[in-house]
Amino acid sequence: MLNILWSVFIILSVMYAILFGTIEELNTGIFTSLSGAVELSITFLGTICLWTGIMKIVQNTSIIKKLNKLLKPLINFLFPDLKNNEAVKQEISMNMIANILGLGNAATPLGIKAMKTMQKENRKKDTLTNSMMMFIVINTASIQLIPTNVIAIRTSLNSQNPTSIIIPVWIATVFAAFMGILLTKILIKRVK
Repeated sequence: MLNILWSVFIILSVMYAILFGTIEELNTGIFTSLSGAVELSITFLGTICLWTGIMKIVQNTSIIKKLNKLLKPLINFLFPDLKNNEAVKQEISMNMIANILGLGNAATPLGIKAMKTMQKENRKKDTLTNSMMMFIVINTASIQLIPTNVIAIRTSLNSQNPTSIIIPVWIATVFAAFMGILLTKILIKRVK
């Protein structure tokens, strides 16, 4: 659907530029946007490399064990079906830590790994388990302490204060996570 929508927008823009003699502005806009996209990609690449490197360092220290221990009661509450499956709890914990630190790109492979591990134990392969549904909700509405992607975008656009978004992000993500968890818990109980 989006492919069709974007194609229509592009065709309409070119037709408008031809009809109203603004083809030169269209060309300038295209090349300016391309330049901006490349600069933004480089900014993201640097940010991703930095935080992925930090996560690798943290994984090889006792910090990750302490963070996992800190999250264990929360994970046990959110995923009661996983009971004694420490491997998947560890993967979920790593994913949550990466998301909390605002490392969505580093969290994605960790999340995929956790979902694959949960799928191995899923008896109905074509249906999500309660734990899988909760995990999707937590990933979608994850709490972020450091919204690195937003800060990187704001920095690349020369924002005067790119970190001013932090407190509103905290409020929004805490509220979204709380409501998502609450509604998922309610719906899981109703379905049982």
